[in-house]
Amino acid sequence: MRYEHIIDLPHHVSAKHKQMSMTSRAAQFSSFKALTGFEDEIDEASRYLDSKAELTDDELEALDKAFQLLSEIGSDQPNISITYFVADNTKKGGKYVTVSGNFRFLDMEVRMLKLTNGTAIPIDDIIDLKFENLST
Repeated sequence: MRYEHIIDLPHHVSAKHKQMSMTSRAAQFSSFKALTGFEDEIDEASRYLDSKAELTDDELEALDKAFQLLSEIGSDQPNISITYFVADNTKKGGKYVTVSGNFRFLDMEVRMLKLTNGTAIPIDDIIDLKFENLST
């Protein structure tokens, strides 16, 4: 063997320096992140987004009927559930969100639907509108 002459020598302990703790020794070998923020970039790039769906003529007609019904019974502030598209601020695409609440008003001039809780939803982003506790 090449190390027979040193294998049984006692371990050196310095008289000048305090022995390093096991935690400090382990920290020497912890991973080094040379590319700060790189993991965040990878996460952002791999984040999946939906694209905005094009509604069929039948779906558009059903949505139009729901808006007409809202115009007729809107003063009763019916409870509705709305699914709509929210565009992402950083990438192309977005996600679909469903909210429920009481209808407040429909402003066709600025194409916005408002709920009593203050939520404002662009009409052009709505893909589904359902009435809660009401048969349509």
